[in-house]
Amino acid sequence: MSKRLGKGLGALIPELEIGEEDKVIEIPLNQLRPNPYQPRKHFNEDSIQELASSIKEHGVIQPIIVRTVLKGYEIIAGERRYRASQVSGMATIPAVVKKLSDQQVMEIALIENVQREDLNAMEVAVAYQSIIDQFSLTQEELSVKVGKSRSHIANFLRLLHLPESIKQHVSRGTLSMGHARAIVGVKDDKVKKELTESCMNGQWSVRQLEEEIKRREELGSGTEDKEKQKAKDKKKDPYIHQFEEQLQDHYRTTVKIKHQNYKGKIELMYYSKDDLERLLEMLQGQSS
Repeated sequence: MSKRLGKGLGALIPELEIGEEDKVIEIPLNQLRPNPYQPRKHFNEDSIQELASSIKEHGVIQPIIVRTVLKGYEIIAGERRYRASQVSGMATIPAVVKKLSDQQVMEIALIENVQREDLNAMEVAVAYQSIIDQFSLTQEELSVKVGKSRSHIANFLRLLHLPESIKQHVSRGTLSMGHARAIVGVKDDKVKKELTESCMNGQWSVRQLEEEIKRREELGSGTEDKEKQKAKDKKKDPYIHQFEEQLQDHYRTTVKIKHQNYKGKIELMYYSKDDLERLLEMLQGQSS
C-alpha cells in the first residue's frame, strides 16, 4: 500500500507516491538543503513549534521526499517537517530518495503548497508564472498539471499586473484576493491605489467594490485616458472638489456635489442596507 503526501497530490504526480518498493532511510539534517524552487517564502513559526513538539513526542511519522544533489540531498516535499526537526533537536530524519527533474521538483513544490493552501495569493501567482516561463507552458497545460481550472490560473496571474504597493498588501493579507481581482481591472494606477485604501479601511465589501468600479466606469473615471481625466478635473470648481473630498473622508463613501448658480445637491452613495443605515445614523447624529 502506498502512502500519500497530501490530498490529491499523489493523483496529480504519481511519481511522488511512496510505494512498498521505496526504501526509507535516515538522513542527517546537516546533509539536507531546502528546495530552491519552494514558492512559500514565509513559514508560520507557531505552526513549526507545534510540529516540533509533536516530533519530540512521536518522531517524524511521514518520511520526507528528497533527491540527491552535490554534497548531500535536496528536499522535494516536507520542508516543514525538516524545519520542525531542527527545532526539536533531531539529528536525522526519515526520507525517501526519488529521481526527479527540475520541472517535476517545481511542480511538486507548488502543488503541495497550493493543495494545502499554505501560500498567499501573490506567492501562488509568482510560482505559476515561474513554471510557465521556465518550462514554456501554456496556462491550459499548467492547469492540468496542478489540477486547477484555466480560469483559476488566469485570475492569479492577473495579480502580477498590480502596482507593487498593492501586491504587498495582498501578500500580507491586508487586501483580499477578491478585492485584488476587482482592482486589477482598473486602468489608472492612481485609482487602483485609492480603491485599495478604501477597501483596507473596511469601506467596501468585494461586491460593493465591484459596484463602485462599475459606477466609475459609467462616469468615465478610472478607465478613461489620463488627459481626458485631467481636462474633466479642470472644469470642476476646485472648492467644490475640495468639499467632495472632505465629505468622502468623513462619510467613508463616494460623494458627488452638483453645483450650479450657487445652488445644487449633494449625493452620498450607499451599497447595501447596512451601508444606508450607517449613513443615516451619521446624518441623524449630526442633526441632533
